[in-house]
Amino acid sequence: MENSPTTLGSKGLIKKHEFLRVIIQCLYSLGYKKSASCLEIESGVRYKSVEFDLLESQILNGDWDDCIDTLNKIKDVKDDTRSSVLFLVFKQCFLEYLNRGDDSLALSVLQKRVPTLHMSNETVHKLAYNILALKEMELGKLDEDVISELRKRLVMELGKQLPPPIVLPERRLEHLVETSVTAQIDSCIYHNSQDAVLLYEDHCCGRDQIPTETVQILTAHSNEVWFIQFSNNGEYLASSSSDCTAIIWKVMDNDKLTMKHVLRSHQNPVSFVAWSPDDTKLLTCGNLEVLKLWDVETGTCKHTFGDHGFTVSSCAWFPDSKRIVCGSSDPEKGICMWDCDGNEMKAWRGMRMPKVLDLAVTSDGENLISIFSDKEIRILNLRTNAEQVIFEEHSITSLSVSIDSKFFIVNLNSQEIHLRDVAGKWAKPLKYTGHKQNKYVIRSCFGGINSMFIASGSENTQVYIWNRQSSTPIEVLSGHSMTVNSVSWNPKRPLMLASASDDHTIRIWGPSQSNKIQPAETST
Repeated sequence: MENSPTTLGSKGLIKKHEFLRVIIQCLYSLGYKKSASCLEIESGVRYKSVEFDLLESQILNGDWDDCIDTLNKIKDVKDDTRSSVLFLVFKQCFLEYLNRGDDSLALSVLQKRVPTLHMSNETVHKLAYNILALKEMELGKLDEDVISELRKRLVMELGKQLPPPIVLPERRLEHLVETSVTAQIDSCIYHNSQDAVLLYEDHCCGRDQIPTETVQILTAHSNEVWFIQFSNNGEYLASSSSDCTAIIWKVMDNDKLTMKHVLRSHQNPVSFVAWSPDDTKLLTCGNLEVLKLWDVETGTCKHTFGDHGFTVSSCAWFPDSKRIVCGSSDPEKGICMWDCDGNEMKAWRGMRMPKVLDLAVTSDGENLISIFSDKEIRILNLRTNAEQVIFEEHSITSLSVSIDSKFFIVNLNSQEIHLRDVAGKWAKPLKYTGHKQNKYVIRSCFGGINSMFIASGSENTQVYIWNRQSSTPIEVLSGHSMTVNSVSWNPKRPLMLASASDDHTIRIWGPSQSNKIQPAETST
């Protein structure tokens, strides 16, 4: 085509021949060989470079000297890459020479060719040993078809190691498109869906992809609601209150919640609940209360752990749903691990043990994360006993771990939420601000697809939602009339969020509706 532009796009950043080349590669990889060949002819652009085309021909024909010469002449190849691909060629030469009984040529490759690559003696010895061992077993018996297949494999291996533009990385166009789509998703602050993204238009979600409106108000508690948590399967919600009860709510198919059980056995406020990973059991506890185990189906108390002097501030399950761990604000009680029958399996206690404010076990069972004495975070690897210790400048009030066990967040009374990685690779935490927290225990949670959102209660009656990539909230939800103590995002229904408040209510939040419906109140 005469006067055809050499670049494409409004900014002139895309070289036309490169663009055509990746399209041709894509057509070949999708099986459209005729179309790819026609485009090569019409455009004059070849999918394979001249150098690689020559290399492929030389390898398939067994022209080893020419192949080596071609590799040595290719420009802009790093020395280590050149050595690596030459080693593969020498290895094939060595094998073929031995296979046809030409031991002197094989020995020449090993003694003269390979040493020029400056490979370690161990690598060279291993090559010789492996191929000589093969010779004793089956070399000399390899027919032409087997040799041909080995040469094809060598071509493929060189294609993986040689850099562009000599060879295009596999599925380059798909990678470029996927990278672009991923970047659009990452920049979309409301993205909360696993549906495939359309390529026909730029991706951008609306705020209807996250819960922003009250769809139901639960009013069964007679006093402040301190904690809520959805079950792992998303089918239940548990709430605990200063009215000394906990309630199990059932999530119906229409996304409405109905009361399943009221758990009445505690004599003091219940400040924490924890679902077993299999969702058949529930733990309840409080700062002045014992730890109790409940059967979710029947609502009966199956066990009370310790005596009335053993008060538990926080508790967690191990992945097998058979072992639990709990922490006490009493240093003499420390941290205990029990089975479901109340048999103590392990304990960390003593006068040097600081009080435990909160704890969690990662869902993979690898790590026990504990909050000690206001400002100290300890991450104990339960398999290796290795321990990380992290100090915060301000008092920590709560802890929450992501579903994938990779991250955790802590609420601080400095009006910040800090996100850290469990592995301890980050030098500094990511920080989220905007909510109000000075004197009360406020709890936050991960939520949405891939735990890409953080939600938190606040002392100013509102619920705050952040996209993890932004330190400022993307939504502030109003509805409660007093401090919001706790939030929980349904792990299986990414458009459902719950919040618990000192106003005695639990609010269920859903996506924005075009036709406003007055939220229903549920007390029983």
